[in-house]
Amino acid sequence: MTDMLMNDDQNTVEVNSNNKAADLYPYQQRDLDKLFDRIQHRDKQACLLYQLPTGGGKTRVFAEIAKRFIADYQQNVVVLTHRIELCNQTSNVLKKLGVNNKTINSTVKRLPKVTAATCYVAMVETLRNRIKDGIVNPATVGLVIIDEAHHNSFQKLLGKFTNAMVIGVTATPFSSNADMPMYKTYQELIVGETINDLISGGFLAKPSNWRYDVELNSLATGINGDFTISTSDALYSSPAMLELLLHAYESHSKNKKTLIFNNGIFTSRNVCKYFEDAGYAIKHLDNHTSSTERAEILQWFKKTKNAILTSVSILTTGFDEPTVQTVILNRATTSITLYHQMIGRGARRLPNKKTFSIIDMGNNTDRFGEWQAPLDWQLIFERPEAFAESLHTQTAGEAHGISPDLRAKFPNTLQLSFDIQQAYQQAIDENQKGSTVIRESVRQHAIMCMENSNSVSEALALTDDLEKEIDWRIKQYAKCLGKVTKNYTDWLKQDYKNKLKTMVTKVMQKRNTVEPTALSA
Repeated sequence: MTDMLMNDDQNTVEVNSNNKAADLYPYQQRDLDKLFDRIQHRDKQACLLYQLPTGGGKTRVFAEIAKRFIADYQQNVVVLTHRIELCNQTSNVLKKLGVNNKTINSTVKRLPKVTAATCYVAMVETLRNRIKDGIVNPATVGLVIIDEAHHNSFQKLLGKFTNAMVIGVTATPFSSNADMPMYKTYQELIVGETINDLISGGFLAKPSNWRYDVELNSLATGINGDFTISTSDALYSSPAMLELLLHAYESHSKNKKTLIFNNGIFTSRNVCKYFEDAGYAIKHLDNHTSSTERAEILQWFKKTKNAILTSVSILTTGFDEPTVQTVILNRATTSITLYHQMIGRGARRLPNKKTFSIIDMGNNTDRFGEWQAPLDWQLIFERPEAFAESLHTQTAGEAHGISPDLRAKFPNTLQLSFDIQQAYQQAIDENQKGSTVIRESVRQHAIMCMENSNSVSEALALTDDLEKEIDWRIKQYAKCLGKVTKNYTDWLKQDYKNKLKTMVTKVMQKRNTVEPTALSA
């Protein structure tokens, strides 16, 4: 192995020992001093975690850490990222600070020996391969800085740096893998400024929150714990959801630069076409878009005043466009990290931009709280299992299991579910008969069948597809009544189905003169 040092003047670091950086904000300088206090008083192999909200300047802070560490300790520093865009972004920030650095990528085949301490920026997989090939000697590294430390791709590599301290940096100190809590890697969390304080201090824009109740019963969770792409595509590509999305945009963001985040490419492309057909300037971007086309689209987005950009899995990190005025979450997620990353894309403050809008189309605000609401990150770091359980409970409570297949048969309907128990309690509180709940449930099912069909036969066929849903509603109604016989519940089911078919038949036959909203039982 060769020593991990560079031998050309271009990569020799010129630093000074001045511990104060004049262009750091006071809260950044305060955090920097706190981190170096820990560095000076901890073991050589200590692991620290630093939290600062998206938009607070994490890259600026850890770039200053690298500069000061090299000046104070004359040891090599490695900055690890998980995306090439973050590598380039970090390298540029370091250069602006006067920290000449080397990006270790697939083209780097050797690192000649030199005498000066240096900073290196690398993606995890690339660095792992260079260590394996003997090109990089991790024993020469005194500090490892991990950007987006909540990812789990870094853990296995850390054991290679036997002489290095580790500082992880993240906006959300909550591991993306429940089996690998962050407290197992990091001994201490240092919490930075809160979102509210950054807003009050004029460092971040103030949000206006717009929320739409969206039924998520048809969404299923995958092995990673988040909602699957296939079920998300089925819901968010439905005519009803596309119409609601356009309505939300026109109501709260029309003629504003807007980012739309989706869970699936199919949805994002449908959103693009739907908005194009409505006459809006919009483009689609995903991780299959070529680098050349992506650069062109991002340049268009930057220069176009009222541009809309709909995307999937690509703009949550490593993307900074301060002119964004609205962020639309056209998806649901169980990831608090993703929630904060998406919203953070619109939070950048400009002299002529003091506010921005958040439009939530996935009940995410109900799941995590408002973006700017305070969170006890120290408690979450220490007890991530309890926090994860609270998120799981909230997610599970959203659905009783409407299948994607059933959801697909009612594309023009936004609200498929009906909370029987809540409706029953409300009826009792208002001194109404409990049976009014069944009447309203039948009415809702009838509307669903009619707004998704063009004939009586089609509508009646849809009533048959609702059989399992009807069974579930009757069971919930029976729980409200207390002890009832099976014969009675069987009768209720049959009576429900008969009333539903009768109502659908009558109204469909008079469809030209009677609106569905005029239905009555």
